[in-house]
Amino acid sequence: MHINTKFFKLAPLLLAAAFALAACGNVSRNVHADGQSADSINWPHIDDTTPLHKGGTFPNLDNLVHVHAGLNKQQVSDLIGYPHFSEGIWGVREWNYVFNFREPAQSDHVVTCQFKVLFDTDKLAQRFYWLPEECARFQQVAKAPAPPPVVVAPVINTERFTLGSDALFAFDRAGLSAMSAEGRAKLDQLAQGIIVHAGQVQSVRVIGHTDRLGSDAYNDALSQKRADTVKDYLISHGVDSRLIQAEGRGKRNPVEACALTERSALIACLAANRRVEVLVTALKSEPRVG
Repeated sequence: MHINTKFFKLAPLLLAAAFALAACGNVSRNVHADGQSADSINWPHIDDTTPLHKGGTFPNLDNLVHVHAGLNKQQVSDLIGYPHFSEGIWGVREWNYVFNFREPAQSDHVVTCQFKVLFDTDKLAQRFYWLPEECARFQQVAKAPAPPPVVVAPVINTERFTLGSDALFAFDRAGLSAMSAEGRAKLDQLAQGIIVHAGQVQSVRVIGHTDRLGSDAYNDALSQKRADTVKDYLISHGVDSRLIQAEGRGKRNPVEACALTERSALIACLAANRRVEVLVTALKSEPRVG
């Protein structure tokens, strides 16, 4: 019979390897079924690592950050290697490591820490411990800093509603009694839109304008009366008075220039200048008013 002497020479090594991979028992006492704790959390002596891990290792910080609850043993070992002590691999529910860290990262000062993983009865990692506890900061340092929260400043949008003389006031008129039915209907619609979106509306500016006929003082007063009439109308129909400001700009901002000289034709030509503008400023993200 031929005896393979090489096998007998290798047998002790194979048995030792098998012994290391098999369960030799947890260091901590009675690891709980859920893997969250144990009756007693114990630590192996730092000098009792296997010869392969004597003195500990420098873990890959990018891998260390990905060690989290729910990983199986193969996944844990892929990230930080197999345990550094002889408590076993497959049957035990506790792995222990000795990790070295440079602090700061590029200096020669080395901090040595112990790291413990507890597994539940399904052999899934559930709880992690550091010795000393303050070594947990190295795993935090390894984490990429969270991006600062995105603060979206509210975007303000101003919408302009123009009410022309054909839908509001007759020539040289500014009172409520002179307002046309069409003008009232448009203001009703505008008021309703402002009320519906009152939570987003920041301000309402009512600006009155005139044509160039008449003195500056007269047109300033007429434009102010037109703006005040529209303001009062909107308030009477439910718009918050605190939101509204009214101003008259007289004839300073014309939109139509006419070269006609015959008065009735000139009045008709300048009609576009006799207008009231309502500027509604609101949050842009909300539906348009009106």
